Amino acid sequence: MIKEKLSFTCDVLLSHQQLACCDCYCGIPHQGNNVLIYSNKEIQRKPLLLTGHHGDISAMTFGKRSSPVTLCSASSEYIIIWDIQACQKRQEEGKRAAGTVIGTLLGNVVHLSFCSDDELVAVCSGTTIYVLNSKRQEVIYTLNGHLGFLTSAEFCPWNTNILVSTSEDRTFKVWDLKAGAVFYQSFVLGGSSLLSVLFLEEEEQLITGSTDGQMWCFSFDDDYKCHLVKKMDLQKMEKRYEMRQDTLSQPQDVAEQLVANKVEISKPVIQMASCGSFAEIQFGQEIDNSWFCVGSSNGLYVVELATSELLMVLYFKDNPTLNMTMAGSWSICVGSDKSMIVLVSSLFTPCVVLLELCLSNLRRTREEGGSGFSVFPSSPPLLESPLNAELKRKEPSHPKKKGAIKEKPLVFHSKVKSSGYNTTPRMTMFSAQTNAQKKTSPKKSIKHLGLLHSNYPEDSAAPTEPHTALNIANKQVSCLQYSGDGKKILCGLGDRSVLLYNSCLTGSPTAYIGHDKPVTSVSWSLCRQWWLSAAEDLSLRIWTKSSSEPAIILGDTMFSKPIRGAQFYYLDKFLVLTSGPSIYLYLYNVDLTRDDVKRYKQRSIIKLASCLTPSASDITALSAVNDFLSDIVLVSCSDRSIQVLDMNKGAVGSVLPDAHSRAIHCITQNKGSTFTSQAPESYNLFVTSAVTDGVKMWDLRTMRCVRRYENHVNLCHACSSAISPCGRFIASGSEDKCLLTGTLDGKLQLFQSSTGSHLSHDTSAAVLCISNVTA
Repeated sequence: MIKEKLSFTCDVLLSHQQLACCDCYCGIPHQGNNVLIYSNKEIQRKPLLLTGHHGDISAMTFGKRSSPVTLCSASSEYIIIWDIQACQKRQEEGKRAAGTVIGTLLGNVVHLSFCSDDELVAVCSGTTIYVLNSKRQEVIYTLNGHLGFLTSAEFCPWNTNILVSTSEDRTFKVWDLKAGAVFYQSFVLGGSSLLSVLFLEEEEQLITGSTDGQMWCFSFDDDYKCHLVKKMDLQKMEKRYEMRQDTLSQPQDVAEQLVANKVEISKPVIQMASCGSFAEIQFGQEIDNSWFCVGSSNGLYVVELATSELLMVLYFKDNPTLNMTMAGSWSICVGSDKSMIVLVSSLFTPCVVLLELCLSNLRRTREEGGSGFSVFPSSPPLLESPLNAELKRKEPSHPKKKGAIKEKPLVFHSKVKSSGYNTTPRMTMFSAQTNAQKKTSPKKSIKHLGLLHSNYPEDSAAPTEPHTALNIANKQVSCLQYSGDGKKILCGLGDRSVLLYNSCLTGSPTAYIGHDKPVTSVSWSLCRQWWLSAAEDLSLRIWTKSSSEPAIILGDTMFSKPIRGAQFYYLDKFLVLTSGPSIYLYLYNVDLTRDDVKRYKQRSIIKLASCLTPSASDITALSAVNDFLSDIVLVSCSDRSIQVLDMNKGAVGSVLPDAHSRAIHCITQNKGSTFTSQAPESYNLFVTSAVTDGVKMWDLRTMRCVRRYENHVNLCHACSSAISPCGRFIASGSEDKCLLTGTLDGKLQLFQSSTGSHLSHDTSAAVLCISNVTA
């Protein structure tokens, strides 16, 4: 994957000097004030020697255009533009190569950059940015404003009048060159200096990196008001990557120990470059996944933009044939034949190497690996599997009465007709009716299904328009769920009650009271004849439509910690719930009959089938599929990890450590819908959410994050899940037409679909729960 094309020993150390590299050529300082130009395709060819500087060269860069190829070199005395093809021609003619001086005496230049059409050159010297004309000696703009020394400056690719600069004062500025003023000034991003900036033209975003490995991604809209989209930590990303790679080859505990024993080194973001995008087929649609690479001191990091995760890390130490151990500066260029040309200078030795990387291997590596999990079982349950547990029901035994003679009915009918001795004698005789008319049967009333659809319309947009708003007396709405047919809504409140609404939130709800503390979870059964509720009072109750009293009460000091998640599982065969670090699997049988004398005694049965403790950390959220048979149960723990449980084996199948920067408070799967058909691969997706860390979408087949959403509201059609801007993500349902939200101040709001792709709601109160609905 890595091929060393050139290794050049310099006469001076070039550890922190800007080098120049493009698709065809690379430039290396020689003897301080000269430049050697090598052809990347013909390395053995004699290099082109450029002379003209009096002082030591401190920065170089190639232009953006492919023809003619121009080079800009800077020293403390001159800024010179070189036409490489013209210089080669003069050298072949035996003449001395000459350039054009466009600037003089600008100080110690640390960074150079061309605009997209190579008409302007930005020169960073001290705290001043000079914008020069690339054709003649002319200073067009002089920009001052940073409090620290400048480190880089780049032109906006789609607007040459916009320039972004980074500085040691830990901020970046967006400059309007026409006005000569600052469009936008960032806040102090961190505790270390900013080193580099990268524009992503397709996404209209910019990324800046610092010396401690932190990266910030900002949106770059038409108004040029940058909004923070995501923050990435190169060191944490590397830990997750190493843990994922080690887990594939070694047990989980061994992998964690290997990662913990590694020595941490600083990972400055020296240089970033966009690697383009590749087309990928997901669920019948072509999706463009973009990535960018980061050059650091110990190697090259390839980052997938959609997930903010590492696709690959190319360490110098893993390639002993390279003449490089630690990098001081990078120059990265993406070639035309799916290759990447990289020019790297050594940090401690006067050495420069030219490397060629093959981008096609990146996608192959991305598709390789993974635990191969699927939400659909590949084989029947094992004989000793907890899923084979059955509930033995006792047949009712009726004691025999003493005595041989038993009372028997005199007739075999259920009703006995009177003989008529006590009735008035009949005075009229029987007469046949000859003119009897046939009665017409009344037409059967057709039930109106209201807003329900037999199939969800594919051309309908995400629900965005508020349709109904309901205030529940300022009570906290902690959980919501729609029934499978979309006609009913379960709403768990912070006042210890459960409300049952119609789907349109009209009419008075039915209240179910019995818990002593706020309700934390509600769940419908697949048959929609009963539902359950769990609360912080360490109890779980199963309710039915025909009674206001619970059919089953599970609690009474059975659990030591509150129940964080509970639902029906395995086609209503089991109840699965979490309490503390353990997950419990219960068999149950709902019996609604009661003895009139002993009404206090419930005939429903519940029995523990299995108990599993995946780790020592408390479980914060639970998700399992009930609409079809599945062995997989997903839990998130307080140690920020995601655990994939194989209930067929009763063991932990896989662990995703450090899935979020904070503890996950919600995890949900694509559980399907009776109103829409989806690709089988889409059921292997699940999403998680954590406060201040947005929402991530994961794939069970590869155990990798495939999408990440932050600081905005969106609707994931692939996983039929709603996302709120404050990170509160609680419930999901079918991929349907309406969406319901509940907030801390007791407001329920129903959204209907429109042409937009974002949700609009009042963010003054934190959204606590969201549920998709069928309405």
